[in-house]
Amino acid sequence: MVSVSEIFTDSIEIKGSKFIAFCMPVSLYEYEMQRLKSLHPKAVHFVSAYRLLNEFDQIVEYSGDDGEPKGTSGKPTLSVLQGHGLINAAIITVRYFGGTKLGPGGLVRAYAEAANAAYAQAILQPYEKLLIHKIECDYSNISMVEYESAQSDIQIISKEFGDKGALFEIEGTAEKLEKLYGVLGRSIRRV
Repeated sequence: MVSVSEIFTDSIEIKGSKFIAFCMPVSLYEYEMQRLKSLHPKAVHFVSAYRLLNEFDQIVEYSGDDGEPKGTSGKPTLSVLQGHGLINAAIITVRYFGGTKLGPGGLVRAYAEAANAAYAQAILQPYEKLLIHKIECDYSNISMVEYESAQSDIQIISKEFGDKGALFEIEGTAEKLEKLYGVLGRSIRRV
């Protein structure tokens, strides 16, 4: 599986209708949908699809036709995500009507082509499942935890100071977290 970490876009034109597709991380989906609707007030359809992994490692999929005939736009867009093995990704296609009806088959081809055009622009990254853990350390070990986290490609999400020391919330792959724990040994406590 692969994913994207930023927005990629491309557009196509078919019989006067313009299709502008945006491929993005699913975390940006809601915000981008609102932003695109305000940027393109004269567009007639905002077709979308996304795929994500939930907390139980199950794939959740969604597709929306936004007023196009049922199954002619959202499903072809979702098929592009599925076909390329994209996860935690979304595609939104903005359509400006050009005056000529494309028919069901034409719409399916147009939305799939637009989604594939945006996908072709994307810089893909292998998907890695990230875990969030909490660890504690004494004040004397804070700089070592910060240094080793950076060396192990572990992100420190938050840091709180209490009576006993510091509480870190960290994020990384299972493999990287275990490596960090091996390096830090007894200087930390897992919470």
